[in-house]
Order: sequence, then structure tokens, then C-alpha cells
Amino acid sequence: MTELLADIDGGVATLTLHGPATRNSFTAELGRQLGAAYRLFDDDPAVRVIVLTGTAPAFCSGAQISPDAETFAAPTNPDFSASPVRPTAFELRTPVIAAVNGHAIGIGMTLALHADIRILAEEGRYAIPQVRLGMAPDAMAHWTLPRLVGTAVAAELLLTGTSFSARRAVETGLANRCLPADEVLGAALELARDIAANVAPESAALTKRLLWDTQMTGMPPDAVASRETEDHLRLMGSRDATEGPRAFVQGRTPRWSGLG
Repeated sequence: MTELLADIDGGVATLTLHGPATRNSFTAELGRQLGAAYRLFDDDPAVRVIVLTGTAPAFCSGAQISPDAETFAAPTNPDFSASPVRPTAFELRTPVIAAVNGHAIGIGMTLALHADIRILAEEGRYAIPQVRLGMAPDAMAHWTLPRLVGTAVAAELLLTGTSFSARRAVETGLANRCLPADEVLGAALELARDIAANVAPESAALTKRLLWDTQMTGMPPDAVASRETEDHLRLMGSRDATEGPRAFVQGRTPRWSGLG
């Protein structure tokens, strides 16, 4: 059974899907744990960035497939949801980076789509193949995927369920970059540490929320302008708005307070 491992270092919380025997397959309990961890770290001022990864050589192989009828049997839980991780990564204030260091299949891939930034392993196999298993895509993939790659590419990936490469993921906008598998986590942590050290926490939180809120609500340009003005007024005169320019002029790393 896959478990969730957590570690915090230097303002970066690393969450690792750990189930080597099943290539980190997804379970309802894992989804519950991941949602709880997201909530916990999003409320922790010591955590500036969250990195989600898997125990090599996979990120997450999706649901564990068996030859009997149990894989997708009718649920006995009346609260069943096809989006089993709540809150999602995109509902947080904290930036989330998916270090997809190997295969990501089904919900393994659709969960990675929730992250703000995705780095994929060149050697990995990627697919959202639920339609080939008599099921349908999950975890809000019908919304997240077209937002990233457009309707035409999303239709191809969701309706065929065929595999795609990390390189194609980058070309279509699904991923930010692809690297050799053994470099993925290191690159994600390097990026996370840069954000944790050099980006003001409240600035990151407000920017992330507005970025996703515009997508989630279809906010028109004038409404975006109003939110940007609200964010500026909230930040102007704050301690971090003083510290940022001072650190820049002095050529040093900022000492963020995260306070007004």
C-alpha cells in the first residue's frame, strides 16, 4: 500500500508517494492523506513551497489494476468522489511543484496537473488511459488539461488514452520542462528553494490565487485589474515591501517576515 512521506527543509515541504511494490499506486487512503498534508502545510507559515514526488522509478502508476472485477467495482462509500484529493494543489495559497520523476498513469498524471509547475522525467511513460479501461478521466482532468494544452490536444489525450512522452508534454504546455529521471527531484528542489528564499511569501500567495482564480471563475480583464489593485494596496507599506528593495540594493538574500 502506498503511503505518504513528508519532510520539511529550508521552507520546502517534500511529499513523497511511497509504495515501491506497486510503483506508488493510488488508493483512497493515499488521497485522504495527501489532502490532509496539503491543508496542514498550506497553514504552516514555515512552509513556503510544496514539492510532490514519488519513490523512484515511478511518480504514481495510478489505480492498481487487477484481473478480477474489483478494480473499478461500484463503491460502497456513499461519499465517493472522482476527485479524491481535497483541497487540490491549485486551491492552496502555497506554490506546488510536481517532480514527476517517472511513470505517471491515470490519476497519477491527473493529480500532477493540479500543480503550479511540473518537471517530468524523460524516461517516464505518461497517459490518462481511463477510457481504455471502461472508465472516464478523473481529478478534474476535463478542466485542468484543456486549460494547459487547449481543447484539441486535450481531446486527443483524453479520448484516445494513448501514452505520450515527456518531450511532447513540454511541447504542448503540459509540463514546464523534462530532464533525466535522476535530475528531476533535484531540479524541483532547487526551484523550490529559490522561491522560498527570494520570493516574498504573501506575494507568492496572492499571485498564485489570482492566477488560478482567473481560470476558475472566468474573471474578465477589469475584474483582474481590480484584484491586482487590491493586492498592491495590501502589499504596499508592508515589511516585506520594504525588505525586498533593501535586500536588492544591498545584494543580499531577503529576510522575509511574511507579515504586514
